Amino acid sequence: MATIEKPVPTLAAGQRLSRDEFLRRWEAMPELKRAELIKGVVYMPSPTSIEHSDSDSDIGLWLGTYALHTPGTKGGHAATTFMLSDAPQPDKHLRIVPEAGGRTRTRVKRRHRYLEGGPELIAEISLTSADYDLHDKLEVYDRAGVLEYLVILVEEREIRWFYRPRKSLVPMPTPPDGIWRSRIFPGLGLNGPCFLAGDMTQVIATLQQGLQTPEHAAFAKQLAARLKS
Repeated sequence: MATIEKPVPTLAAGQRLSRDEFLRRWEAMPELKRAELIKGVVYMPSPTSIEHSDSDSDIGLWLGTYALHTPGTKGGHAATTFMLSDAPQPDKHLRIVPEAGGRTRTRVKRRHRYLEGGPELIAEISLTSADYDLHDKLEVYDRAGVLEYLVILVEEREIRWFYRPRKSLVPMPTPPDGIWRSRIFPGLGLNGPCFLAGDMTQVIATLQQGLQTPEHAAFAKQLAARLKS
């Protein structure tokens, strides 16, 4: 007797699902590009505005420039990431690759390759999702061991950068000179006022200064040595 295969249920915002069921439903909807499982609840972001898109692109340029000059690091965009029992999809991340001693790994699930673990740095562009990014997502990233979390609050024209001095993520003090500096990636500096003003020429110029410091040179040399070992 022939077996009748049941259709896969549709993924919808607000559902409470296991990660396996979340992925099963999502993979059956190839037209759907953005969805997250945060604390067991499905979130499906609203259509992307030009303001969000512009800031997302700018953060990608900044992180990508750093990765280009730092062997053993790699940036990513909207990668579904296995973190404990959740599956967030951060706007941007910067990680140290496993071969250089990084914290993440690749996980194969139903023929698809996913990132597993908390990347060293995650960045979110927050236009209409500030409460979500600064509470539920922050909690998930904290529990997953993410080392730094950068949030760009577009409407508020504000930057918040969390870091992990001990066990938990805490807000980094606002820098007096306006340049936010990573504690994990030496030389990764973000010129806050210029970024919020859309002056990416100066943002990259500030980054280039960081890339020329002895601290960045030592870090890059350390990662390169790990890659060769």
